Amino acid sequence: MKIIIIGSVAAGTSVAAKARRNDESAEITLYNADYDISYSICGIPYFLGGEVDEVDTLTPRSAQWFKKRYNVDIFTRHEVINIDHERKTVTVKNLDTEEEKEDKYDTLVFATGATPLVPEIPGVDQEHVFNVRTIQDATAIDRYMVQKNPNKATIVGAGYIGLELAEQLTHKGIEVTIVQRSNQVMPHFDKDMAARVEKVLRDNGVNLLLNEEASEIKPSGVVTASGNEIESDIVFLAIGVRPNTKLAKKIGVEIGKTGAIAVNKQMQTNLPDVYAVGDVAESYSLITEEPIYRPLGSTANKMGRIAGDVITGGKLEHRGILGTGILRVFNLAVGQTGLSEKEALELGYDIEVLHNIKPASAEYLGGKEMVIKALANRNTGHILGVQAVGQSGVDKRIDVFATAITFKAKAEDLFHLDLAYAPPFSTTKDPVMYTGMALQNAIEQKNRLITPEQLEVRIANDDKIQVIDTRAAKQYEDSSVTGAVNIPLAELREKAKDLDPNLPTVTYCNSGVTGNAAQNVLRNQGFKEVYNLSGGNKNYQHYRASK
Repeated sequence: MKIIIIGSVAAGTSVAAKARRNDESAEITLYNADYDISYSICGIPYFLGGEVDEVDTLTPRSAQWFKKRYNVDIFTRHEVINIDHERKTVTVKNLDTEEEKEDKYDTLVFATGATPLVPEIPGVDQEHVFNVRTIQDATAIDRYMVQKNPNKATIVGAGYIGLELAEQLTHKGIEVTIVQRSNQVMPHFDKDMAARVEKVLRDNGVNLLLNEEASEIKPSGVVTASGNEIESDIVFLAIGVRPNTKLAKKIGVEIGKTGAIAVNKQMQTNLPDVYAVGDVAESYSLITEEPIYRPLGSTANKMGRIAGDVITGGKLEHRGILGTGILRVFNLAVGQTGLSEKEALELGYDIEVLHNIKPASAEYLGGKEMVIKALANRNTGHILGVQAVGQSGVDKRIDVFATAITFKAKAEDLFHLDLAYAPPFSTTKDPVMYTGMALQNAIEQKNRLITPEQLEVRIANDDKIQVIDTRAAKQYEDSSVTGAVNIPLAELREKAKDLDPNLPTVTYCNSGVTGNAAQNVLRNQGFKEVYNLSGGNKNYQHYRASK
């Protein structure tokens, strides 16, 4: 059996490695147009910022090493320029010598990856304008920065790479401006959580321009559609990527609705003996079972291993993904898994939303506050998605939530998890457990939740509603919810008689715990409709400030 793989990095090399582990007799050839067969794209910002000393550490597997280890014929700087699937042949061009040759296959794998999106505006081809995708990009940027010593940088785009670049360039003493065409950073995040990231960026000196679009790049700066001109010595394009499907389209490979190659759970395309893996291929959502495109190295590795197994007679299947991701933005860890609130509502889910503000570990040992936003399906109780930000503990919780969603956990299941506890690492009631408990109570209508946005809508509509601030008077005077009256929890049992038990009532404290206790007091005194403000006054004031 002859397997030809077009492309390498995470997906293509994983296909080759798994196929070889399964079948020592298979003839495996990998063609790659780039210089390197395996490298960490995600590590490039940290090399540019100096956190990674040598660019070579981002390329741990050379073609020579891979050839020796797996007995795979690897041709770098060789581009497949044509495919005849009826004859099962590929035409390959040596990019260094311009020579062409023909090669035959039994099975063909597209691992052609994705190409950075480049805005169609004047000036993108200048020497101080860079994409951040390959080791060659990293080397060229580093060389330019050493030679020119730029003082001001503009980053077009505010996704993962753009934000990581902003952090790293700021650490190098470069003044950074981010231009983002939408009204928030990190498009897959909900706006109220993205706003927390935006605050950290601004607090660290990053000039963040939202609702702005680059319209021209000049030698001296970036011009936006609104007419602003941002002085820039170096410009980075980080607006996303597009799957490299051109070659696949030529032979009739089906393209899915996400714009990537459509594949089944075995990574097979619509054509016999043709597979697609990595950033060129669609995945599908574990929650909705609909196609999804999330180009990440972790997913590409998984897809490659599955294809390599199936091609050589194995039975692995792709079980889907949740779009789980995490990044560091200065001192803030930012993670997500599953659906955002916006996505869940667009898909028609009836959802319960919780903002859980808790220390990641015992406060008496320096535990820092973490904000978890979690969604559950009211009809089934299943967890649908989680976003979290904090200085520590975010990665641990996001991984637990991702595991729980993968195995179809309901909110009530989270409380019963036997999670590791010791004061340096967690709290006695871990934030994951508390999240499940609060969501389940809300789903059962015992302790209903209301988000700041929902409360603001009711206030704006002049709904008859009573809002109770259960904190101390000094805290109430410092900041409070619009229209709230201050009744500290210790006085609530007595003063409840002055409230109307038939009116919708909202209780709140700083972050939710005392508000929940007050909610129970009023419910037990016969109040018909009592809500606890999700995330308390902290979350409400954050929401107001970020509008």
